Amino acid sequence: MFKAKRRTVVTSAAVLAALLAGALVVTLTQGNEKASGVTYVNGDTNEIVYAQGHRALAPDFTGTSLTGTPISLASYHGKVVVLNFWGSWCNPCRSEAPTLAVLAEEYGQKGVSFLGDDVGDTPANALAFTRSVGITYPSVNDASYSVVQDFGRVVPVSDTPTTVVIDGTGRIAGLVIGAISYQAMTTILNDAVTT
Repeated sequence: MFKAKRRTVVTSAAVLAALLAGALVVTLTQGNEKASGVTYVNGDTNEIVYAQGHRALAPDFTGTSLTGTPISLASYHGKVVVLNFWGSWCNPCRSEAPTLAVLAEEYGQKGVSFLGDDVGDTPANALAFTRSVGITYPSVNDASYSVVQDFGRVVPVSDTPTTVVIDGTGRIAGLVIGAISYQAMTTILNDAVTT
């Protein structure tokens, strides 16, 4: 009986120690987020806002739109830009597209520009997709993933979809890895528009 009680006490102490260690890690991580200028929208590590002074410069790129028109990120200088990495073959891209169309309409009236980067796709498939979901903003044809690679050197752009918000100074104000939500995007956009 004594051994059973001792085992219970030791087990309880081990559980308590593990809980305290976890709490310490969470506390230290939260402190590092603030110190590094990173905030997570609603605690989701895939929805990131970068504070002023902690924003990486967005890599410039030029490419060809899905309709054959030249596009350069430099031509958007001075504007807040939403850059969405997507493909018509990507199911999460399909699910987020209507929300992006709504945001483009809503924030376009506030001077925010939207731009897509269509990866690993054909222009014909991509254009059919954008028409079917009501997206009217242009997309770069990035079949070789070159724009993805450029951005991946400065922020975690490794999944499709990923959406990057670039502030008016050309710096990355935030991003969403995976399918966007309206709430996360409005949080990031409102921060970028007011800073």
